[in-house]
Formats: sequence, C-alpha cells, structure tokens
Amino acid sequence: MTRTVEKVNSLLREDAEMESALESIRDQADDNGGEVAWGDVSDDLTSGQWGRIIEQGVLVDGNDGFEIADREALDEALDGDTDGEPLGGVEIDPEESKWSQWDKLAGATALLLMFGYWTNTVRDLVGNTMNAFLGPLDANLPFYAVILSISLLTGLASALVQSNVMDPERMGKYQKRMQAVQQKSKDAQKALEEAKDRDASDAEIERLQNEVDRVQQEQMESMGENLGMFKEQGRMMVWSMLFIIPLFLWMYWKIRASGPQAVDAVEMEMIMPIFGKTQFNSGAVGPMPAWIVWYFVCSMGFSQVIRKALDINMSPTTD
Repeated sequence: MTRTVEKVNSLLREDAEMESALESIRDQADDNGGEVAWGDVSDDLTSGQWGRIIEQGVLVDGNDGFEIADREALDEALDGDTDGEPLGGVEIDPEESKWSQWDKLAGATALLLMFGYWTNTVRDLVGNTMNAFLGPLDANLPFYAVILSISLLTGLASALVQSNVMDPERMGKYQKRMQAVQQKSKDAQKALEEAKDRDASDAEIERLQNEVDRVQQEQMESMGENLGMFKEQGRMMVWSMLFIIPLFLWMYWKIRASGPQAVDAVEMEMIMPIFGKTQFNSGAVGPMPAWIVWYFVCSMGFSQVIRKALDINMSPTTD
C-alpha cells in the first residue's frame, strides 16, 4: 500500500488538477463495478493525465477496461485516511519492547549495585562476596593480568547478553520507520517549496501545506512510538550491567583496599602502551586512573573479537 500512496502523492505534486482527475476515476470505477475506461472520464481529465496515471501503475488492466490497483491506498492519498496504516509503513508491535518483571528486577538490582561506587558498605559487601570467586585468580596472576581476565569475562557476558536480549530485526524496523517518515517529510516540504517557487495556485499551496502539516504530525507520533527502541537498548544495558558492575566493583575495592586484601605495591604499576611505566592509581587520560583505562581498552578489544568468533551481529536488520 505504501508504494501506491507514494505514487499517487507524486502525481498530486506534479499536477494541481490531478486530484480531481483521480476522484473522477474513483467515482466512475464505483459506478461501473470497479472498472473504468477512457471514454468514461475523458470529459474530466486530459489524455496526458490518463497516461500518467496508467504509467504510474495506479490503474492496471481489468477485464473490460482498467481497475484501480490499490483502492485503499488511493483513498488514503486522496482523503488523508491513515487509519490502520502503520507509521512509516512499518508494522511494529509495541508489546514486544515492554520490560518483563525480570527486566525490571535486573534494572533495580543494577541500580542498587551502582551505589557501591559511592558507599563503602555496598562496595565492601560486593567486594568480599566477589573475592570468594576471584581471590584464587588474584593469588596466581599479577593484577594487570587479573584485569585482563576480567575484561575477557565482561566482554563475553556483554556479547552473550546482547545477542539474547536485543532483537536486531526489531531495532531495524524502528530505524526503517524513522527513515521512512523523515524522507516523507523532506518530500512534502520540497514539493511545497517548489510550488511556491513556480507561483502555483493558492489551492495547490494550501493542499501541499496541509500535507506538510500531516506528515509533521506523523513524524511527532513516530518519535513517541520509537521510545520502544530506547526500551530495547535500556534492557540490554541493565542486563549487561548486572554482570559488569560486581566485577568492576571488586577491582575498585581491591585497588582502594588496605591490609591483606590490598593489591601489592609492586603489582600497582605496569608498563602500558603509549603511557609507559605508570601506577594504576595515577591519572592516564585526564583524571581517569590507569587501571580503568587498561580495563576499557582490553574489554573493547575482547568484545569485538568475541562477537566475530561467535558470529554475533548487533547491527539493526532492515531487510
């Protein structure tokens, strides 16, 4: 339907008299059982208009004459009736993007864990708990290698969560709809500007202005419905954070700890690419400590390798 609507809109933009010509064809088709011949409408439109309508595929061969290829699309273009037609011509079920109870629980848990960055009580609780699992790793590897190992774990967890939580096809539909509505808005605005440049009639300019207003309204509606895309991204983020935050808090807890749990002073420095020999607690990029920079560099690298190895594609699918 969408393609036929675009064809009819293109005809309307080309010729201000095309609307009455198409309405005449529609009326005659209704009177003649769905078909129309040139002789039925020759008094209401020119042969050039008739030829363009057939050329655009709005009329197709029938049994005894021509019939309207897509009656609903023609009605929509002429009457502005968009009831039942999805925004941008893309059907998306908003229910699929709603958060389940488990998603909300994961989000609440991740939010509570984030308080560990500012609250010693939460940080110590998470640190001591995670130390039961990561302590053996820390005892057998230098701390820079521990960070490297944790970045591998978080990269793997993040890739697996994204592949199971986010739907690239649904994300592609949101992207396709945004592009379709934006293109429709550009076309409508361009047609209005061209009509003004060639001093078109007031009636045509008013009709094109109404079309621009209608498309802008549709664009506003699509922006509201596209909140589902942010829900998809938010759900992916909270599940990833549920794995990443405890591991990250444990490293933070180890770096800041004192006594037997603290990282040995010898292990608190390493030779980093570009930066050379540096202390983990010293600023590497602005105020950002070197250990955080080391973690993010390793994590991003491992994430890309893991996605390639497991053939995980997170790009929106628009086919």
